[in-house]
Amino acid sequence: MTTTPDFATYIAGLPRVLAGAAALFRDAAGRVLLVEPNYREGWALPGGTIESDDGETPRQGARRETAEEIGLDRRLGRLLAVDWVHGTGRPPLVAYLYDGGVLTEDELKSIRLQEEELLSWRLVPREELTEYLPGALGRRVLAGLDVLADGSGTAELENGHRVR
Repeated sequence: MTTTPDFATYIAGLPRVLAGAAALFRDAAGRVLLVEPNYREGWALPGGTIESDDGETPRQGARRETAEEIGLDRRLGRLLAVDWVHGTGRPPLVAYLYDGGVLTEDELKSIRLQEEELLSWRLVPREELTEYLPGALGRRVLAGLDVLADGSGTAELENGHRVR
């Protein structure tokens, strides 16, 4: 039988990964909602770190972060992609991407940014996404849009590239 101190030592020695979750929102024209964080360069999707130590699931994390960041508390749709992203100077990240759905004009007008973290938001057409979202994140969003367009299953990604 495993004793508690031995189990705690075992758990402490296991590899660590970060986990994040985001929602992919679009408008009626198919443009993607992006947010501009104030704590780093570039743009992102509404979402963030999953509070797994508190028992939060990826879906709950995406919904909570979306409500906090843009003031929209919406039930999220299907899981579009899971991405394993290698890190430099940080542990790997497992990123979950959920379908946030199509926002109405009234919902877009009701967006209220979390001023502690965000500077602005914008709607970006597919063909411009990688200008705003370079690297794995941009590829992840494009994969999510492809899943929505073709009705395929959840995309398994590594660094934003589909695993074949």
